[in-house]
Amino acid sequence: MTTNEIIQIVTAFIGSLGFAILFNVRGIKLLIASLGGFLAWLLFVLLGYLSVHNEPIRYFIVAAAVSLYAEIMARIFRTPTTTFIITALIPLIPGSSLYYTMAYAFDSDMARFIEKGIYTLELAVALALGILAIGAVMQVVNTLHAVKKK
Repeated sequence: MTTNEIIQIVTAFIGSLGFAILFNVRGIKLLIASLGGFLAWLLFVLLGYLSVHNEPIRYFIVAAAVSLYAEIMARIFRTPTTTFIITALIPLIPGSSLYYTMAYAFDSDMARFIEKGIYTLELAVALALGILAIGAVMQVVNTLHAVKKK
């Protein structure tokens, strides 16, 4: 792992910490929420080393892993899942991709705008599908658990 990647992982933690503070997360939950961002970017970097070079696939896998982390932490700390999932996914927001999409639009470079716009949309959909997949699985688990209790 390069120094640049280590800096990225640490700043992912700091960025998640900032958003957790902004969202009024307090106490140990602040650390747990920030750790989610750290783990998200660490997994993103590690997937690159494991030859998963398709970024939308990496985004999907990381979003699913972070969603699972958030679900587990939410149950442990008896807190809504969004407390952990939103702050943990902050490092994955495709900000630069969106920026370049808009820059190409304002420059009237329609070919590059469409190309970058589709790519940005792929990343956003991958994030959403990763969250949705784990959310659906957790819904089934909760339903089965409720039926088992009866």
